[in-house]
Amino acid sequence: MEQKKLDRINEFARRVKAGETLTPAELAERDALRREYIASVKASLVGQLENTYIVEPDGAKHKLPKRK
Repeated sequence: MEQKKLDRINEFARRVKAGETLTPAELAERDALRREYIASVKASLVGQLENTYIVEPDGAKHKLPKRK
């Protein structure tokens, strides 16, 4: 995710924390940015898990099985 979008999410968070009310358009933008952020975090985690191997005590390696 681009740093510009992360900065925008943080800006919304600071404003809400300060007690400001967001407009409906800003709420929609914040929700879309949050969904995009969550999707990017999930994709990153899946990428890490796909490259993770289990090493057995005898030295044998095997990939983690995929979950449905």
